[in-house]
Amino acid sequence: MGQGAEPRRPHARDEELGAAVARAQEGDEAAFAVAYRMVQPGLLGYLRGLVGDEAEDVAADAWLEIARDLGRFRGDDAGFRGWTATIARHRALDLLRRQKARPRPSVLEQDVFELPAAHNTAEQALESLSTERALALIGELPRDQREAVLLRVVVGLDGPGAARVLGKRPGTVRTAAHRGLKRLARRLGTDLPDDGVTDDRPDTLGETR
Repeated sequence: MGQGAEPRRPHARDEELGAAVARAQEGDEAAFAVAYRMVQPGLLGYLRGLVGDEAEDVAADAWLEIARDLGRFRGDDAGFRGWTATIARHRALDLLRRQKARPRPSVLEQDVFELPAAHNTAEQALESLSTERALALIGELPRDQREAVLLRVVVGLDGPGAARVLGKRPGTVRTAAHRGLKRLARRLGTDLPDDGVTDDRPDTLGETR
């Protein structure tokens, strides 16, 4: 893969999500419930990687905000996933600031890893593990790499989408995700194709590798 935009991982029923969001914006409560059921597993998994056992409470707060501001959303199904992840991340960071604690890994819901096949062997290997083992491995990564991998594997965002959630440059987030997956690949004994991002340059996010 070159230095261009990273392709988004396709989700099953993408078109259905986009249609549900559009109907929900017109006041269709059943459609909002459909969108919730499609997005919540990945969103909850991402939050569990940030705030552990507090994830469900944070997700509930996030969905209240999502429902309140739904009329302001503009975008497709991928944009909706990114928008909801951004709101959820803000609520998670609010909690962490209150607790004066760093994000910590915890157990993901089992269905978080029931996603389409990944584009590289590190992600495929992660999805073949139990959720406890997969999250234990991801939890060993530096925070920047952990968030980038969670957004990639769990939420399914592409590089630019993850960058918008994190408020970083796409190249910076892509580097963090690549480094995280490369570390995981070494731990899992798999091969990650070299796409020009190496581990011998200084970390761009200020985290130790």
